[in-house]
Amino acid sequence: MISVNEIEMIIKEQEKRMQNLLNDEKIIKRELIIPQEKIIKGVANIIMGPRRCGKSVLAFMLANGLKFGYINFDDERLTIQANELNKVIEAIYLLKGDVEIFVFDEIQEVSGWEKFASRLTAFNRLILTGSNARMLSMEMSTYMTGRHIDHTLFPFSFREFLDYNGVEYNDKTPYTTEEKAKIISMLRRYIDIGGFPLAIKAGKEFLSDLYRDIVERDVIQRYKIRMTLKLTEMARYILSNSSSEISYSKLRNIFGIASKHTVQDWLNYLEKAYLIFKIERFSFKLKKSIIAPKKVYGIDTGLVSLVSLNSDIPKLMENAVAIELIRRKYYWEYNKEINYWKDHSQREVDFIIRNGNNVFSLIQVTYASKIDEIKDREINAIINASDELKCNNLFIITWDYDSTEIFKSKKIIFISLWKWLLER
Repeated sequence: MISVNEIEMIIKEQEKRMQNLLNDEKIIKRELIIPQEKIIKGVANIIMGPRRCGKSVLAFMLANGLKFGYINFDDERLTIQANELNKVIEAIYLLKGDVEIFVFDEIQEVSGWEKFASRLTAFNRLILTGSNARMLSMEMSTYMTGRHIDHTLFPFSFREFLDYNGVEYNDKTPYTTEEKAKIISMLRRYIDIGGFPLAIKAGKEFLSDLYRDIVERDVIQRYKIRMTLKLTEMARYILSNSSSEISYSKLRNIFGIASKHTVQDWLNYLEKAYLIFKIERFSFKLKKSIIAPKKVYGIDTGLVSLVSLNSDIPKLMENAVAIELIRRKYYWEYNKEINYWKDHSQREVDFIIRNGNNVFSLIQVTYASKIDEIKDREINAIINASDELKCNNLFIITWDYDSTEIFKSKKIIFISLWKWLLER
């Protein structure tokens, strides 16, 4: 049983380490904004997202400058039970006196934390972080209903990636040839290495460890998977086939899994562990959307590139666009939904952005640097979708081609991936 004095020592060491990190490492301002005035008593702010995407630093920075208590429960010395969590509060008060904000990092490591957080939230300002499905447990739904605001932090956007690497950019002023070449070079690296801060610093060796931790700790151990080899193989297959349609029946047949429901559960576990996310096919009939194949994307192009035998630039481009669309939804465009479209003739549009049945824009992604490299089927698909969905806001994201063209009386905006990724 851990003592209050031991917890005090751990808190002091952890806070010193975080302060040293802020002082010694390059820390950039993240695009997920949580104003301090929104961190109020009665409502816990919960920052969720993949492992090692920067949640701890963001939470610490939100409270920095105020009188706060911080503790990271992902520490092997903190062998603590839920009924001992009051010792943490005691240790913080002994160290700090009265505090304005409590920051509990990776609190899901303590089984049964939800009752404690719910009680504390009623009279205190709370910031919690978590990197897996335990933050979405049934217990949290029961004990913290109406008492939490969820925020999802993603790996670096391309804009943040450039900030971190000290590359200046804007989305208005024309670029010189040299500036453009520099940004495109950085885009190639971004697509290959992804947006995890430690991957940018340490390389793909970090991504190998991260991938293994997500699959083994956040899925296999968390959900007590017995068919570990099949789950591991399926995770690798899905990630290496990102940007492709998948169906539960097909995966069941590929991996020889008896139940389609098992496959569905496994995919949900991988999604809750922030390794992948799914996009549904759009139909005005809900049942058709539910039963249609899904498109699956990796949460980070670096992870996709890591597990893929070949770096398929067109698929990685599409995955980068999918991540950015999801990021914009969670950061700024909360009311928008993202789907893909496919008709009976198998014409496909990569992304449609909508609110209910009101479709705002259609987006096609293609690896092209000239108009004659863009295949007719991609243009025809977006035009047909435009007619069916009553949407004239049409975009084709290219590798390096910018123009506005008219096809069959439809205006299509062609925009380079690097330019589109720099937009806010």
